[in-house]
Amino acid sequence: MSKSARGFSLAELILAAAILAFALSGLLLLFSNCVLLNETNRNLTMATSHAKYVLEEIRHLSVADIGAQLNLGKWNWNTAAITAQGLSPLRNEAIATQSSGVNPLTLTVTVTWNDRHNRAHSTQVQTIVTDY
Repeated sequence: MSKSARGFSLAELILAAAILAFALSGLLLLFSNCVLLNETNRNLTMATSHAKYVLEEIRHLSVADIGAQLNLGKWNWNTAAITAQGLSPLRNEAIATQSSGVNPLTLTVTVTWNDRHNRAHSTQVQTIVTDY
C-alpha cells in the first residue's frame, strides 16, 4: 500500500469533527436566537393588536362618555376579561387605560405581559379624542 492510499489519520478526523461541531453549534445558536426573537415579535404584535382593539371599543363614544367609563375601569382588563372579549391573552397579560386632558382627551392604552422566562414586557398605544 502506498502512503497516499492510506486515508485520513485519527488526528485529522478529530480535527475535522471539531471544526464541524464548532460550525454546527454556531448554527444552532443562531437558530435558537431566531426562535426567541420570533416569539418576542409575535407577543409584541399581539399586545399592540389588543391595545388597538380597546381603542376601537372607545372610538364611537363621546369624550364625556369615555371619561365616565374610564373612571369605572371599563377598559382595565386582566387575562380573564381579555379572554371574555374573544381575544387570546398573552402570559399574565393586563390592559390598563388612562386619560389626560378634557377636550381633546389623550388616551393611553398600556399592555403588560410576561414572556416564557417570566420577564415583564409592556407596550403603549396613544391617541387623541375630541368632540367636534
